[in-house]
Amino acid sequence: MFSRCCSKFPCPGGLQTNGERGLGIDASSYLALMKSVGDHGGVQVHAHAVKRGHDRDVYLRNAILSSYAKVGHLEDARRLFDEMPEKRTPADWNSMISGYWKWGLRERARELFNAMPGKNVISWTAMVAGSAKTGDLQGARKYFDEMPRRNVVSWNAMLSGYFQNGFQDEALKLFDEMVSSGFPPDDTTWVTVISSCTARGDASFATRLMERLGLDQEHIDLNYFVKTALLNMYAKCGNITKARWIFDDLGSRRSTVTWNAMISAYCKEGDLASARELFDMMPLLERDVVSWNSMICGYTQNGQSTLAIELFHQMVSVEAGVLMKPDEVTITSVLSACGHLGAMESGKWMVEYVNKHQIKLDLSGYNSMLFMYSRCGSMDEARRVFHKVMEVKDVVSYNTLITGLAAHGLGGEALQLLSEMKTRGIEPNRVTYIGVLTACSHAGLIEEGWRVFGSIREPAVDHYACMVDLLGRVGELKKAELLIREMPMEPHSGVYGSLLNACRIHRRVDLGEVAARKLFELEPHNSGNYVLLSNLYASVGSWGDVDRVRELMRGRGVKKTTALSWVEYNGRIHEFVAGDISHEQTNEIYRLLGDLETRMRRAGYMVDDSCSLRDVGQEEKEESVRVHSERLAICYALLVSEVGSAIRVVKNLRLCSDCHTAIKMISKLEGRKIIVRDNNRFHHFVEGKCSCNNYW
Repeated sequence: MFSRCCSKFPCPGGLQTNGERGLGIDASSYLALMKSVGDHGGVQVHAHAVKRGHDRDVYLRNAILSSYAKVGHLEDARRLFDEMPEKRTPADWNSMISGYWKWGLRERARELFNAMPGKNVISWTAMVAGSAKTGDLQGARKYFDEMPRRNVVSWNAMLSGYFQNGFQDEALKLFDEMVSSGFPPDDTTWVTVISSCTARGDASFATRLMERLGLDQEHIDLNYFVKTALLNMYAKCGNITKARWIFDDLGSRRSTVTWNAMISAYCKEGDLASARELFDMMPLLERDVVSWNSMICGYTQNGQSTLAIELFHQMVSVEAGVLMKPDEVTITSVLSACGHLGAMESGKWMVEYVNKHQIKLDLSGYNSMLFMYSRCGSMDEARRVFHKVMEVKDVVSYNTLITGLAAHGLGGEALQLLSEMKTRGIEPNRVTYIGVLTACSHAGLIEEGWRVFGSIREPAVDHYACMVDLLGRVGELKKAELLIREMPMEPHSGVYGSLLNACRIHRRVDLGEVAARKLFELEPHNSGNYVLLSNLYASVGSWGDVDRVRELMRGRGVKKTTALSWVEYNGRIHEFVAGDISHEQTNEIYRLLGDLETRMRRAGYMVDDSCSLRDVGQEEKEESVRVHSERLAICYALLVSEVGSAIRVVKNLRLCSDCHTAIKMISKLEGRKIIVRDNNRFHHFVEGKCSCNNYW
């Protein structure tokens, strides 16, 4: 067949006949040519070899057959195999078997193997590797166990099969058998064994194995791939010192994989400075999307959302000369960063970027979009994505929207979602119930909260904390105290924190002191607990106790968390602290603040003394409250935003009652909607009213 069709192929590489060049061309010449043209040139080489009568050479014939099998021309390979006039060699059989396995024709591979006379170790190994590649580990192990003779390649095939299919323990057990059987591991073995230890998160096991066999990874001249596997193992298992030693030892042989492993390891440990130092040192052409994602995810997961967004802009910046197409992991991380910051402007830009560049998002990507809209206070957009955009939803989708609704005090809607997910067969989990109970708490839905709590099969301590918060907010402090006593587990700080906050709201000093003592035992360095107790004392004018708490903090080295508020403008986060004078528009901010205060006083505003934690004169109290960070942020937003547009402010701590009153008045005086997200919930201020109904 091949001799009849060969004339239609031109001579490869300008190869000419004897008469044309006067040179003798034998089968070895064609073998050399096969190496130069590669597998895809096998057809042309074969045609010319047939024409010149060299196609019967055993070695050339096998090289051509092998090339057909490798590139997927299996019917051509099989015809050549079937038309062989002489006895087929084991190499011919093995080439066909391997070709069938490569292209997924498992049954034909098995049929040919069963028909093969004089099977050798390569034949058996091909069956082991092929079966393992298709996920048939039982079949692979059967062939492996039946092998009359094994070599290190055979062991590696079975080891790799276990590892690639997620059976790391079986791989390590087989490795033990291999060593016990007298087969010394080679570099391929070590890469598989080390990778298995990495997947198990057990670097010490690999280290012990290597030491047992007389290998010291810090002194022996290991293969590059083994060193890379070791580096990856130590990096992922948290031993950065050893990982960095190997990384430095690799020097100019560092690959993108090794750079990424180190950057990811530093990010995982929270050492963002070292991660960024390596990222900046990494050759520009070595960086891939994983490099950028590692750094961006590191920033997002370690609370450096602003830097995550800035790095993303650098990633896609044409001007920076580093244009890199982001993938879904990138988008998911940056959307999450926007959500954490409450950066609605950046979040919208990200969604537009996804649509413009047609980046396909899967479930996790849409869940991040849900999170972004919810945390930026845009529940209408969150609902739209959930109900109209997402075709598939999971428990995370429901939890994200429920948590967003809870932060906005939309308890009834959260309860409806809980009912819907049960109807659709999605089982609520611990986080679901925390979200729904929190929603009930923020909306004052006491009966509904009890009903949900009673439906939980085995309530966790966090669910009890939510119920204590719900009871405490509506003033049922005795019931909250009783619930704590009846808990089947030891209460944690969240339980006592909820009780202390309820005591602050309702000015119950006696019970608040009990809760505070428990909190000081559980979290002696959490400044928020001391501040809550100080607020409680201040609300009843007990200034001596306020001073005592402050002295206790100083004695224990506890520092109060600095209150921060920020707004986003033109893609930049503008951050303020109380009394801040560092902003470039400070003069305009304070001028507007003074004007607003004058108008507020005319409208009946009076400072709430309880929000000042110092026993000082009235004038000093008023001054300390008037320059709270959220007021400065709102004034800046009023200066730079379009008239009539909504203002969004994020605060890292809870709003004080005086600022809450002041912002209600500002919203009415300025005719603006002001959305404030504090560390507890959202407040939507419109026309002198707040969505929380003074219940927070």
